[in-house]
Amino acid sequence: MNRLIGNIILVILLAIFIVSCDGDQIMSSRDLENIPFNPEPYVVDVPDGFPILEIPEDNPMTLEGVELGRRLFYDPILSADSTVSCASCHFPELAFTDGLRRSIGISGQQTSRNSMSLVNVGFYYSGLFWDGRVQTLEEQSLHPIEDPIEQGNDLDALIEKLKVHEDYAARFRMAFGIVDRSQINRKLIGKAIAQWERIIVSGNSRYDQYKRGEISLTDEEDLGHSMFFDFDDGFKDAECNHCHNVPLFTANSYHNNGLDSVGNDYTLFKDIGLGINGIENDTGRFRTPTLRNIALTAPYMHDGRFMSLDDVLNHYNSGIQPARNKDPLVANLEISQESRDALLAFMEALTDTSYLKIPQVSSPF
Repeated sequence: MNRLIGNIILVILLAIFIVSCDGDQIMSSRDLENIPFNPEPYVVDVPDGFPILEIPEDNPMTLEGVELGRRLFYDPILSADSTVSCASCHFPELAFTDGLRRSIGISGQQTSRNSMSLVNVGFYYSGLFWDGRVQTLEEQSLHPIEDPIEQGNDLDALIEKLKVHEDYAARFRMAFGIVDRSQINRKLIGKAIAQWERIIVSGNSRYDQYKRGEISLTDEEDLGHSMFFDFDDGFKDAECNHCHNVPLFTANSYHNNGLDSVGNDYTLFKDIGLGINGIENDTGRFRTPTLRNIALTAPYMHDGRFMSLDDVLNHYNSGIQPARNKDPLVANLEISQESRDALLAFMEALTDTSYLKIPQVSSPF
C-alpha cells in the first residue's frame, strides 16, 4: 500500500514537472512580443463616383498589413519550389495580367484560363475568378497557392516556411500583433494579400479626366463614347454598356456572350464557368471583366482565344454563337469600320496606369 501511494505521488510530481516545463516553454516561445505592434491605418484613395470600398471588420487596412501582403504577392516562396509568385501571372504594367492566352504555373504547366486583371478588384462584391467560386479577396488570395498547376503548394507547408523566416515572422507580428511565430496561419496570409490587393485602384483615364471636365475627347473617342453608351441616334448602339457599367466598366456579373455554339446542349461547353454552382443555366457563363485598362490586357476572354481588341470586335460584330442561355442583349452588331475604329479609340481612352505610382504597388524585391 505504501509503495502504491509512493508511486501515485511520484506520478503527480512528474506531471507537475512536465506541465511546469511546458509552461516555461510556452512562455519562452513568445519570441515576437518584443517587436513593436503599432499598426498605422492605410486609407485607400477611392476616385469620386466609385462604389464604397468595403473593408471587412476583421481585416482593417494598415500600412503594415499592406506591406506584408505586397511581399507575399511578389515572393515566389508561396509556391512549392519557390519559383512562381502571384506576380508571375499578374504584371503591374499589364494591369496585373500576363499577356498570355493561358497562364503558366509551376513546372511550366499551362493553366486552363486567362489571367484576370487585379485593377479595382477590391470593388468586386459578386464573386471572384472567372467562375465566381469565392466571395472575398481573403479567400481568393489562397486558392492559387494550393492549385496544383499554379503554385502547387500546401498551405501548411508554406506556413512552416514562413514561421522560420525571420523577416516574415516579424512582419506578421507588426501587421497582426501575433506574439509567437506559431500563430502564423492561412487566415493571416489571406488577410495580408487581400489588404494589398485592395490598394490597386485605377480611375484616372482620359475618360475620367473628360468626365471631370479637365480635357476633351478626340472626335473619334467621342464617337466611340456615344456608341458605347448609346448617346447618338445617328449611330447604332454598340450594346457595350449593358454589361460594362460605369464607373468600374463591369456589371460585376456573369454572362454567356455567345462564344460557343452549343444550342440547348450544355454538355458541349468545354469550360462550365459559373456552372460550378450546380445551376444548369449558369453553365458557360463567366465573369464580365472590367474594360478599364482593357488595351493592356490582351489576350481576351476566359480562355484567351482573342489576341487583340480587333478580334473581340470581330466576334461582337458578326461572330455571336447560339446557346440557350446566351445573354439576350448580345447579338451581332454589324457596325461599320468607322464605328469599330471609334469604339477602339474609346476603349484606349480607358487606359490608366496611375496606380503604378502608388508606393506600395510595385515589387519590394
